[in-house]
Amino acid sequence: MAAEEANGGRPEDAAPGPSLEKRERPDAGPGPGPDATLMMRPAGADRNGGADRNGGAGRHGDAPAEPAGDTSRDAPPEDRIPEGYPAGTGAVPPPPTAPPSFGGASGVSGGYGGYGDQGGGGGYGGGGGYGGGGGAPGDGGAAGRGEARPAQAVLTGLLNLSCLGLGYVLLRHWLGAAVCWAATAALLVAALPADVDGVPAGLLIGYGVFLLAAAADGARRGLRARLRVGEGARRLALPLAVVLLAVPAGGSLAYGAARDEAIERSLLDRLAAADALVAAHQGQAFEPSLADYRSALATYQDLGTKRAGSRAGKLVPDRLDAYYRTVSAPYARKSYCEALAPLRHLRTLPGTVDKALLAGRPGSVEEPLAQSLYECGAAGLGRSGGAPDVYFKELSSTFPGSAYTAKIEPAVAAAVRTRVDTLGTGGRDHCATTEELRALRETAAPDALALDAVRGEADRGVQRGVFACGTHQFGNEQFTKAAETMDGYVKDYPGSGRADHARAISIAAQIAALDPAAGKKLPPATEPGGARMVMVVSNDAPDAVDLLYTGPVTGRITLKACAGCSYYKRSDTLRPGFKPCSGASSKYPKATIELPPGQYHLLQKRAGTGFTTSGDTKSSKATIQSGYDYTNCLYVTSSSLLDPLIPLKPRTGGNS
Repeated sequence: MAAEEANGGRPEDAAPGPSLEKRERPDAGPGPGPDATLMMRPAGADRNGGADRNGGAGRHGDAPAEPAGDTSRDAPPEDRIPEGYPAGTGAVPPPPTAPPSFGGASGVSGGYGGYGDQGGGGGYGGGGGYGGGGGAPGDGGAAGRGEARPAQAVLTGLLNLSCLGLGYVLLRHWLGAAVCWAATAALLVAALPADVDGVPAGLLIGYGVFLLAAAADGARRGLRARLRVGEGARRLALPLAVVLLAVPAGGSLAYGAARDEAIERSLLDRLAAADALVAAHQGQAFEPSLADYRSALATYQDLGTKRAGSRAGKLVPDRLDAYYRTVSAPYARKSYCEALAPLRHLRTLPGTVDKALLAGRPGSVEEPLAQSLYECGAAGLGRSGGAPDVYFKELSSTFPGSAYTAKIEPAVAAAVRTRVDTLGTGGRDHCATTEELRALRETAAPDALALDAVRGEADRGVQRGVFACGTHQFGNEQFTKAAETMDGYVKDYPGSGRADHARAISIAAQIAALDPAAGKKLPPATEPGGARMVMVVSNDAPDAVDLLYTGPVTGRITLKACAGCSYYKRSDTLRPGFKPCSGASSKYPKATIELPPGQYHLLQKRAGTGFTTSGDTKSSKATIQSGYDYTNCLYVTSSSLLDPLIPLKPRTGGNS
């Protein structure tokens, strides 16, 4: 023992001879057997069970052979001398450097085995320590699970959370790893390429549940598993597992970014489609384009409010500016009437589109709309159907303070004066001018415009225009129209100083309609002076009769119906000596007129039948000479109206 202490306790340097050491068995159980084991080890023997490192008894865990007939197996340990140790030397093998292992398989390389428990096949050369070489309980080196390692369980669980099944790969559980790979591949197939709709929620939930289940299963399997990795790899595995958690997280972020990009592109496509709708109707009429305009606006509003932070949403303000420019293009072209509907539409957008999105754009339409209302109304002044009063009323009520509202009264007054001034000039269509004045009078009529002075001027202009129109028609031999115009003048303006002249023109026009020679010149506005001849006209007809005449003077007389008179047959009028009004003079209704000498055109017709009834009118001519009285008898034949008999009988005895 002195030599052992001097050499640091190394038994191989001690003197030969057995050495005895008493050690407690760490696996001693409650069963029978000694509570201590005496271990014998030859001096210079290897700790791995041999006389040297490359050979000797017990190298591969086999017990040394016993001599034939040896019955010392059941002897106490101290009575058994290992082979190679001479009897009587007193040397005992040194104790093992580490406690014996349990559960190792028999035959595994190790040092000398100790004595096994009861039923064990222990003995020298057992695998790895006490209890080696047996399959029964207590057999040294028997196979089994290791002790619980929570860190190892966390490691395998985290590796499975990486979506790659690496926990199963570490455990060499290939089926589980394959299932993880298949699930991840299925998710990638369903998710890629990223689109607007993304992955169905059910698939994501299912995959998440699967990952958690795989992590839990990996942790369970890895808790007591013996990993075939080195100590260095074991130290790196847990940090690597944590780092690999970035795979699903990074994949999720990358997919989210790809989906966001897909959404952005989809929104940009929607914006482009709305832009195309607006551009397609550029230069076209507004009303047919309104439906597409509203569709584009709905897209702009959705992108500008619900998707304001997107790339498409940030472009909406520019698109709204372009929309306003496109819709209001007629105003830019100075097509003011055409611009009214688009500008009204733009002005009313705050009622349908988000006001914050529109900002100040509706206000920019105020002045263009006011100008368009004024210009459109001014362009329609004097035009029948132009309805300038409608535009002026809208202008004055919608923009009462506008500078264009203040221009209404001067514009209407100027239009009236311009047309009135043309009534006294030749070469103008006074009838058209009169219609324009009537339209201007209607324009000035609404009380909302406060154009009383202008309205009065327009009314006086219309009166002048009607008379001028009648004379214009008479001069153009439009006798029927002239008669109608002058009759209207007499009816509308009975107190006018021109009423009598208008009446005379109407009579002359009616005669000229059948006898154009009567319309060679306009009846004079005043009657001539001088002597006049008497003409007595009698009615030999059962109907009332009108007699119209024009010449130096123009007029009309009406003869009442003759009671007891009848129609003459045409054949009666052809007999020699035919003479109407041959009865008593008192029988026939009479009228007396005084006519200056001259050439006259006469027209007789049934009273109240107008002057266009075919077969009911008859014209004739007469010359009135000084110094004579005249009689005229009117009668009616059964085939036609009156055939006048005008016996112009000179009266002896002077003029009447």
